[in-house]
Amino acid sequence: MLHHDVVIVGGGCVGLSVAWHLAKESTMSIAVLEKEHHLAAHQSGRNSGVLHPGFNYTPGSAKAQFATEGTARLKDYCHQHQIPCEEFGVMVVAQTPQEVDRLEDLADQAEANGVAYELLRSEAAIQEREPYASGEAALFAPEAASIDSQQYVYQLAVDAQAAGVELYTGHEVESISKIANRYHLVTQGGEHRASYLVNAAGQYADKIAHQVGVGGGYRIIPFRGEYYELVPDRTNLCRTMIYPTPDPDLPFLGVHYTRRTDGKVIVGPNAVLAFGREAYSNRQVNLKELIRTVTYPGFLRLIASWDMMSVALDELHKSYRKRRFVAASQRLVPDVMSEDLRKSYSGIRAQLVDESGQLVKQPMSIETSNGIHVLNAVSPGLTSSLPYGEHIANKLVGMAD
Repeated sequence: MLHHDVVIVGGGCVGLSVAWHLAKESTMSIAVLEKEHHLAAHQSGRNSGVLHPGFNYTPGSAKAQFATEGTARLKDYCHQHQIPCEEFGVMVVAQTPQEVDRLEDLADQAEANGVAYELLRSEAAIQEREPYASGEAALFAPEAASIDSQQYVYQLAVDAQAAGVELYTGHEVESISKIANRYHLVTQGGEHRASYLVNAAGQYADKIAHQVGVGGGYRIIPFRGEYYELVPDRTNLCRTMIYPTPDPDLPFLGVHYTRRTDGKVIVGPNAVLAFGREAYSNRQVNLKELIRTVTYPGFLRLIASWDMMSVALDELHKSYRKRRFVAASQRLVPDVMSEDLRKSYSGIRAQLVDESGQLVKQPMSIETSNGIHVLNAVSPGLTSSLPYGEHIANKLVGMAD
């Protein structure tokens, strides 16, 4: 059995950020347990790689704070370590008068959060930046960037290990319990004991928390996001990133275009209920996990509203019918055709839902006397990972003092 002062469950961008910051700020022995044999296999590596500068978040909120600080810090980190990072900027396009009004709200939020922006008040102005985009108006935020998220996670692991952190891959936690106020973790690779626990297990954070009596009123519901990508000779359809105007009443943004650091342009994602926490295709089903999801009272209350059910059905159609996905893509870029899009990768968004059926939209952690459970590192989790990891590390140092 291995003994540590701190065990961190989850070797994604949040868990490794916590480990790195904790190692720099304390003399505690720290271990990170990652269930896979390689890093960035799930949320930390299966995302769009976008750094969101913070115009879309309520001023003063945790999301706004972590996103604005995180964008700047992560750009510096990438530059320091020669991780691919391109500041393409993002264009949020409005296509109705109501969406044009919403752009004014986004501009106010950008102003309050200290985020650079420019309002483009005609289609002609839009097409000076994005010749193939269509809309009545747009907000352009030049600080949005794209990074190679997998390289970033691996570099965090290098830095954490250099600071003294022990990283155990292939150590999926099979059970966790508390014995005499110490944590006992049984993994596929061996047993570990620790005085302090940080649960940053992403898609499984609720299951880890529930084993030690924490977070019983919450459940993670997995939503799959599927991407297409433009074929190489049609990537000229998007120069930067082209987003729809977000609806504040809906949890998901909708199909959008993202230029990546490798030159690809990905289109998506949709957001459909995944039939398992690692069901990355619409043909994969984990029956046990699916039953637990659809029988959870919070999920049943979530989909009880007509608006949510309507969105869910529309997203489901995009998963099984390419023409529906193409139609959604054409709202932003009318020239895109079905033959311009080919299947790409998919990811799972771990969305925390409470028993009343409410989506938890802010970052959320639950503290105990000797543990911190990160139940909701919700988007923009990648963008926020450096300051959020430091925030959690500081909380743990405070516990140990």
